[in-house]
Amino acid sequence: MSKEEIWGTGRRKSAVARVKLTKGSGVITVNKQKLEDYFPQEQLRNYLAQPIQVTGTEGQFDLLINVNGGGKVGQAGALRHGIARAILAYDESARPVLKQSGLLTRNARVKERQKPGQPGARKRFQFSKR
Repeated sequence: MSKEEIWGTGRRKSAVARVKLTKGSGVITVNKQKLEDYFPQEQLRNYLAQPIQVTGTEGQFDLLINVNGGGKVGQAGALRHGIARAILAYDESARPVLKQSGLLTRNARVKERQKPGQPGARKRFQFSKR
């Protein structure tokens, strides 16, 4: 079931990641930069590499990723989701492992909008009875 290139889309907050998965040696490129340059924090790099580690596909695929919107943490979450979906498109037998690890579920938590006439989403001006 090998295809030339497989695409996966991941989303988190307002970040969207498009992941292109090809057979290779494990090179990850994010927005035309090396992974270490784009995500200097090791914690974020480990977070987005979870689908690769869980499925045991380290060093088998090259990943070419375009990500935009949101901040670095949201982008890492979108990347993680996109990588998991791309691996699933490549190999359907990886579904139980990815599903059990919670990597296929989109994290839908987004910032709540500010309500009109108030200082924030939940905050209210002080109430005065008289």
